[in-house]
Amino acid sequence: MVDTEAHERVQHKEHGYSIVVNGKERKVTSDILTYDEIVALAFNPIPPNKDFDIRFHDAAAPKTHGSLTQGETVKVKDGTKFDVTATNAS
Repeated sequence: MVDTEAHERVQHKEHGYSIVVNGKERKVTSDILTYDEIVALAFNPIPPNKDFDIRFHDAAAPKTHGSLTQGETVKVKDGTKFDVTATNAS
């Protein structure tokens, strides 16, 4: 008997995750993303002298929605959505 749920998890790790950053679909290979990785997915090149406001929803548990600050990470799943806004550095 094949454990379907375990099989699906393995497939996701092999093929990555489909997420949405500022309305654009992105593929990532890790289920854990850092603040800096999300900023890099949102802006290329990254604007100098800016801070970034990151809001997310439809993420994997335990924190399925909220905001992310420098140094934090979030666990993603297919369909996780991020809104990233550049703000003036303080």
